[in-house]
Amino acid sequence: MRITVSGLPGSGTTSLAVHLAEILQIDIISAGEVFRRMAAEQGMDIAEFGRLAEEDPSFDRIIDERQKEIALSHDDIIVEGRLSAWFVPGADLKVWLYAPIECRVSRISSRDVIADFGRATELTREREASETLRYRTYYGIDIADLSPYHLVLNSNLLTVDELGEIVGCAIRLIAARAS
Repeated sequence: MRITVSGLPGSGTTSLAVHLAEILQIDIISAGEVFRRMAAEQGMDIAEFGRLAEEDPSFDRIIDERQKEIALSHDDIIVEGRLSAWFVPGADLKVWLYAPIECRVSRISSRDVIADFGRATELTREREASETLRYRTYYGIDIADLSPYHLVLNSNLLTVDELGEIVGCAIRLIAARAS
């Protein structure tokens, strides 16, 4: 089964994707981790690398095409990333995680060790604006369009385990329908 997990920065997509991969014992590919790795290789933080990617679409295209290629070469995989549902159109289940900005910034500041909440908010908004611009410019995709998703869940209200239970229920229903 191909599953995509998407959401804005700090919404918990990586946590849910890793959780599901462990439970289902299937591979995972994370566009965000690839992007972070590329930023680090350039000696930049995410916001700086996002600005560079605005000027050079090859960075996004490399990540997105690689993710699509890997996803389509596996029958069972979890694909985590902002555009996963768009690039894996035949995925069996597409999940979008929502969380309010305060929740997401709190998670990001903890994860990325940013002590100043105001600065973390500013960096998050910059990153989101950069991604929105790039996705619209490069692919004609409006990231706010949730129409490709089968499930939209609020990760502020639920733990990773609870989100996993809901997604697991959907997976079982889809699998039962297919057999």
